[in-house]
Amino acid sequence: MPLWKLHGDGTLQPGGVVAPDERLSWGKTIGLGAQHVVAMFGATFVFPLLMGLNPQLAVMMSGIATLVFLLVVQGRVPSYLGSSASFVGVATAIYGAGGNPADLTGAMLWVGVLLFIVGVIIHFAGSRVVHAALPPVVTGAVVMLIGFNLAPVVAGTYWPQDQWIALFVMLVVVVLSVGVRGFLGRIAIFLSLLIGYLVSWLADVVSGPITSFSPAAGEVTTHLRVDWSAVEAAPLIGFPPLTDLAHWQFQAAGNVVGLHAPNFNFAFALIALPVVIALIAENTGHVKAVAEMTGTNLDRDMGRAIAADGVGSVLATAVGAGPTTTYAENIGVMAATRVYSTAAYVVAAVVAILFGFSPKFGAIISATPGGVLGGITVVLYGMIGLLGAKIWKENRVDFGNPINLVPVAAGIIIGIGDVSLEIVPGFVLSGIALGTIVTVAVYHLARALAPAELRAETHGAVLIVDEPGAWTDSDDNPPAR
Repeated sequence: MPLWKLHGDGTLQPGGVVAPDERLSWGKTIGLGAQHVVAMFGATFVFPLLMGLNPQLAVMMSGIATLVFLLVVQGRVPSYLGSSASFVGVATAIYGAGGNPADLTGAMLWVGVLLFIVGVIIHFAGSRVVHAALPPVVTGAVVMLIGFNLAPVVAGTYWPQDQWIALFVMLVVVVLSVGVRGFLGRIAIFLSLLIGYLVSWLADVVSGPITSFSPAAGEVTTHLRVDWSAVEAAPLIGFPPLTDLAHWQFQAAGNVVGLHAPNFNFAFALIALPVVIALIAENTGHVKAVAEMTGTNLDRDMGRAIAADGVGSVLATAVGAGPTTTYAENIGVMAATRVYSTAAYVVAAVVAILFGFSPKFGAIISATPGGVLGGITVVLYGMIGLLGAKIWKENRVDFGNPINLVPVAAGIIIGIGDVSLEIVPGFVLSGIALGTIVTVAVYHLARALAPAELRAETHGAVLIVDEPGAWTDSDDNPPAR
């Protein structure tokens, strides 16, 4: 990584732009790094929580993965790597099939390995190879079914824990996301979680305990919405907890695990591997967005960035955290400040690693009330799914063409409806995995069978996730992962 040269006199003048290899004064750089921490914070600990993984460990590994990413891309692509939302559905499917967190992290580790391999291929062969295999119509469909597959989790797990708090938090997310401009709008999820946490505590004070499903007990009980007994017992400084999974049972967000070794299971890996398509799409889009903002051609860095994300994901899952991905929120911060210095990201990574050495911090996050998560996820999961539609729109996918329409129609229904197919006794493909396989395989089958005039009308070589020029100072909210 290059040493950063001082930008001018260390201050940002009106209309000025700080390049990736520059920095402001260290005081201002530290302030900007802290801003990046706030931007990534909410999503980075919410997604592991939804997967039954430890948020303290996730935040720590996000910092380590970011440092690795900056080293691999040689400081040319400023970006933060936080927890990926794309694996929440994978976690639900694996737990539903009887797996535990070790099975989950083992399956997700293979996704990191595949992402690294894809990055290497793109680096040497060019991105068109991958885009030909995964055109925008396919990528958009996979992203959509990953998001919408999670709807039953909201309806059956989080929302029923405290429906009125969930409704309130959902409205807060909408108001902050749409009605608040600038940086506060970009951290709407984080602010909504804080507000929901506070309102849940006030509801306990005013109306007392609630009778509903308790993740900690695994059944309907009368309990307080905010239970800080684990927070009081947790030390202020220390490593994330080491977890024995011998008697573990998934209970929504109430039973998160710490450091553990992954377990490798072929069937579970097949459930997770389709998510690599979504990771390729979002990494590609984010690199394009950074290139547009900085006015730099980063095509030759595309493969490095994707491979670096793969390495970061492997490192994180190897110790029991979730995979990582580049974060749109932090790209939005750069667009608003016009400061693209990778020094600020190094500061943010170091701060995240330090947070990872506080078990009390992890316990506070793990105690997030279920109703609060219900209000956040009802919006968040829908946003993930609609990113698929965004990919279609920005790549002008023509659904009047049956090559595009028919395979996607089948794949999405299979993915969202959790349709299953028993290959042999004891081995079943369903949901995200089956939906992705059908979408990709049937698309290429349809394309091979179709007449030449229909094939000529399909788009197969360009992938746009974030529209060029979309990241401006007036941009209120970048998309979720």
